[in-house]
Amino acid sequence: MGINMGPDLDTDLFASMSPSGHFLALRIGFAFPIFEQNALPREWIETYSGRGYVLADPVMHWMYSSAGATRWSEIDIPDPRGVRAHAAEFGMVYGAAACCVDDGVQGQRSFGSFTRADREFTDEEIQVLEHNLKALHDSLIPPANLTQAELEALGMVKNGLLMKEIANLLGVSEGAVKQRLKNAKCKLNAKTSTQAATMATSYGLI
Repeated sequence: MGINMGPDLDTDLFASMSPSGHFLALRIGFAFPIFEQNALPREWIETYSGRGYVLADPVMHWMYSSAGATRWSEIDIPDPRGVRAHAAEFGMVYGAAACCVDDGVQGQRSFGSFTRADREFTDEEIQVLEHNLKALHDSLIPPANLTQAELEALGMVKNGLLMKEIANLLGVSEGAVKQRLKNAKCKLNAKTSTQAATMATSYGLI
């Protein structure tokens, strides 16, 4: 369910507020989120995947079609395969879901599902979860200041070309290529050129 390739993000608050586990998907683009964190019980992850629950999960349906935040118990979507009841067997008795989406037809979506075994989430807790999800969503806004030369170099990294090959194809020095990639990594908050290329691809920049 996606890839984990974004910059280091502080998700400790979600973990502390969701003792039975949580799931985050930030800025879902063409195919994958920029950042994904699945901290749900491992046995449940295996069961969920093995039984193909994603297509029948009312919480997942809500997060892909709504904006805002709500409790699982308030989601009025049919659950013919009993996903919610089965989740409760793994300690996920109560839950909350939050989702935010950019304006416009092509707006990217981020969402989170948060669980606990002992009680419903309070209104205040749901507000905190939604606020922090939106903060993470906004922190991953695609940069608009990458130059065409930087994007061209990232595209070649994506295609597996080496520094010398990129320099030869572009007709510039290896030092010039290194500088372009350094600038791109800085703007994308990436640690390596490969990560920068992957992030640029997920953003739809290359």
